[in-house]
This record gives sequence, C-alpha cells and structure tokens, in this order.
Amino acid sequence: MTTSFRTAPTARVSFAHVDTWVFDLDNTLYPPGLDLWRQIDMRMRSYIADYLGLSLDDAFALQKNYYRTYGTSLRGLMIEHGMDPDPFLANAHAIDLASLDPAPALGAAIGALPGRKLIYTNGSRRHAEQVLGKLGISEHFADVHDIVAAEFHPKPQETAYRGFLARFAIDPARAAMFEDLARNLEVPAQLGMRTVLVVPPRQAAAPADREAWENEGFDSAHIDVVTDDLAAFLTGLRAG
Repeated sequence: MTTSFRTAPTARVSFAHVDTWVFDLDNTLYPPGLDLWRQIDMRMRSYIADYLGLSLDDAFALQKNYYRTYGTSLRGLMIEHGMDPDPFLANAHAIDLASLDPAPALGAAIGALPGRKLIYTNGSRRHAEQVLGKLGISEHFADVHDIVAAEFHPKPQETAYRGFLARFAIDPARAAMFEDLARNLEVPAQLGMRTVLVVPPRQAAAPADREAWENEGFDSAHIDVVTDDLAAFLTGLRAG
C-alpha cells in the first residue's frame, strides 16, 4: 500500500528498524528541474551519434531504447556495439554543476539518520563525488557504489542489487532505498527493503526530457512511500 506524504511520515510505514540508508544520486538528491540530467542526456546523444555515425535523432532513439531495455544506455552499447565504457562515462559526466547549490537542510537530515548512508548510482564515482561535494553533503556518506563497482550491471537488474548488498554486507530487511524511478525500487522491495520514491515537487511539471514510462509507477504496490521533499521527509522520520 503506497503512502504519499509531503512533509512528515505517517505511522503506517515504519523506518525504525532501518540501519542502512541507500540513496540514488541523480534526480534524487537534487530535483530534476535543475537540468543536470538534460546535460548528461545530450552529451550521451552526441557521443553515440559520433561513435556510430548516426544522426542526433537516430542516436537519441537508440539511446532511449537501450536505456529502457538494458537499464542504462551504456549497457546496451557495450552489449550491442562493444563500446569502451570509460570514455563514454567521462564524456557523459563532463557537465556544468553551476546550478547545483549547497543543501544544508538535506545534509543535516541525512546526517541525523542512524547507521550507514550509501550512494548507489548507475553513474560514475567521480560524478557522484562531484555532485555530493557541490551539495556539501559528502561527509555523511560512507561510500559510493557506482556502475564500475557493479561491473556494469545496472539497476534495475537483480544481479546488480545482489552484488551491492553483498559488497557492503547489507541486510535488506534493515535497509531503505531512495530512488526517482519506480522501476528501480521493484527488486529492492522484493528483497525486503523499505522503498521511497522521490518525485518532483507537486507544483513542478514532469521534466520534459524524461520518457513517459519514467514518470509511471508511483502508485505501484512495491513503493512504500512517495515524497516530493526528501529533506522534510527525512527530518520527519527523526522527529517521529
């Protein structure tokens, strides 16, 4: 049963048992309206067009098809075209972070949580470290699990989650995961984790560069909580 709330948790979903807090990075720790993902998206599109000799439109179609089919565009490019992942990732994440401001309220809320805090991203460690540094919240996280550490098996593949849990010796029954994509929470829920879907603020329109399916699933049974204010939600957990 999905519980939606905007500023504080309800009694229906308990997080009192959680001692490992797992956060996605992009569009989860900062709102999608900041346009960072659009930059990444455009850089991937251009790289694919140059690599495969395609028009930008054809590259975009291929990119999105692989993203939906394989979990990341990179995974599809590696399987279908033998692409070297390192230059692709370096290019994709060479973005301007000027719009990303420090998030002291979010940092305080994360820091007050009991237990370990981890980043689990389909992006690169370098990108995660740069974003966390710009947000001013790096100190609160014990480690980053990126696509390289996952041996390029991306969320939402079950193999990827099991590898992550094993690497950090996480008991899924004592863990919570925060994501901006509903499909990336399905396996965590099956494994016993608490699941929180982070969505854009109610007054904000869905990002124009996201596929329609990316905005679906907020009312799925595997989602425990939907929130449009991560900092307030986490603060509410401690207050409750």
